[in-house]
Amino acid sequence: MKLLSRLVLIIALISTNVVAQTKVTPPKNKYTPQQDVEIGREAAAEVRKEYPLINDSQIRNYLERLGDRLVEAAPRELNNPVFEYSFTPVNLKDINAFALPGGPMFVNRGMIEAASTEGEVAGVMAHELAHVLLRHGTANATKAQGFQIGALAGAIAGAVIGGGWGEVISQGSQFGLGTWLMKYSREYERQADIIGVQIMARAGYDPRDLAHMFETIQRQGGSGGPEWLSSHPNPGNRTQYINQEASQLQIGRRPSDSGFQQTKSALSRLGPARTMAEIERGAGSGRTGEGRTGGGSVGRIGESVPPPSRQYRTVQGGQLFTVSVPSNWQAVSSNNSIKYVPMNAYGDYQGQATLTHGVELGVARASSRDLEQATQELIDGFVRGNSGMRIAGREEAFRLSGRNSIITPLEGRSALGGVERVDVHTTLLNNGDLFYLLTVVPEREAGTYGAAFDRVVRSVRLNDR
Repeated sequence: MKLLSRLVLIIALISTNVVAQTKVTPPKNKYTPQQDVEIGREAAAEVRKEYPLINDSQIRNYLERLGDRLVEAAPRELNNPVFEYSFTPVNLKDINAFALPGGPMFVNRGMIEAASTEGEVAGVMAHELAHVLLRHGTANATKAQGFQIGALAGAIAGAVIGGGWGEVISQGSQFGLGTWLMKYSREYERQADIIGVQIMARAGYDPRDLAHMFETIQRQGGSGGPEWLSSHPNPGNRTQYINQEASQLQIGRRPSDSGFQQTKSALSRLGPARTMAEIERGAGSGRTGEGRTGGGSVGRIGESVPPPSRQYRTVQGGQLFTVSVPSNWQAVSSNNSIKYVPMNAYGDYQGQATLTHGVELGVARASSRDLEQATQELIDGFVRGNSGMRIAGREEAFRLSGRNSIITPLEGRSALGGVERVDVHTTLLNNGDLFYLLTVVPEREAGTYGAAFDRVVRSVRLNDR
């Protein structure tokens, strides 16, 4: 009789747990799970080539064991058998972690070092695992019309690898795709929080550790928040609803956390880690419009630059924008922008990629939805990154593609001698990122280029809504 009573009690507890936990329905997705795997596999290969990975066997094995434990606790109905999971530690100081479609996950050293318990690391990993299970990356792509499966992997890799201002991919027609794929909505964040909490409980971790880690991330990120929060926005009341969900769940047997302390000790023996921004600066900081070029030089800096053609052609920046440019200007793609330049106006000058004439269009992550504040952050970055550049006048209000924008005048030292004039037009995109268009020309040729710049700016059409 006692045995029967105990069985009834156990069944009641299990039933209560199942009924109490919040049900999450995956969003609409036109891609197959196998396509998620293909995208993730290709993107992960690019990330592994670009990121400073940690090869210490103790650290790698620890992260794999922790990841495998979380996968075992994942909801069976979401855990597709085709997924290919991997858990890779990255030697970066930034508090960041991300998972690619189909299963590859990368965890920065900074995330592990910021955690005070194993449960906090497990919480972030469970949250990222939930994005994979719910297939949020390709669900984002499903909402963005016109994207093709063959271009998704490069776009995702470019979004992740870029870092800082470089989180826009501009390979061919896929400009801006990576940013949209890897920046989740608040609804997707809430879904990942809920599923992540449920995974934690089944794996033996207190889900409240996830709430604690989010608070740690926010504190250590300062006023703007670290990189992780820019792509994982707070849905609001995060701590409250995580704790509420946790109170309804039965927590499994707690695993030993001895590996966590050993891993933190092993990380401390590696020496100081660099940030992603430091790595990017180490690759060389250039003059106005500098970026990792996909098209190389256009002619030779110092040779004669032809005036803008009177004939124009309309070009596309992926699904994000269209713009009309003089027919004698060529496109140059980089990880964070697309430039349209005349012959001999873009190339290497004294070891730096240099733009002397033309326009650059790009997208920057913004820590604020206030246009003036977001613009100031971008301008500060331009001024810091270009020796001799300064703000040359007051901001002006403008309308770019039918929306409020700001024009900020700058001036600096031209590679051709004398002063160069740079006007930066900025406006906010629907997802909170900052779109910018800058024009560059030596001051002595400003009259020749003024009408062309005006026509280019007024032709911009943004398609993010």
